[in-house]
Amino acid sequence: MIGIDIVSIARIEKCVKRFKMKFLERFLSPSEILLCKDKSSTIAGFFALKEACSKALQVGIGKELSFLDMHISKSPKNAPLITLSKEKMNYFNIQSLSASISHDAGFAIAVVMVSSLNL
Repeated sequence: MIGIDIVSIARIEKCVKRFKMKFLERFLSPSEILLCKDKSSTIAGFFALKEACSKALQVGIGKELSFLDMHISKSPKNAPLITLSKEKMNYFNIQSLSASISHDAGFAIAVVMVSSLNL
């Protein structure tokens, strides 16, 4: 399954300026906030990545999956990595998740590919 999302960096920047940490804490963990380094394009990319993941799982953000069930980190080569809590990996029968984020022309776009276990 594949999910994709695109976000305006300016829209995210306005939300950060208006709501500050309250906005970030709604969808990012403390470690993810540190990874963003107050950079609007990175914050927008992380938001898009979590939305893309929820779309790949065909549930959106809601009862079955919250923003904080998803965890973003970086590989040694600085590529984005996304995982779910162990409970959600089992719930959705996931073997692996692959992610990509790109930025251009004031937008952040993210794609997530989900591989399921064949039980």
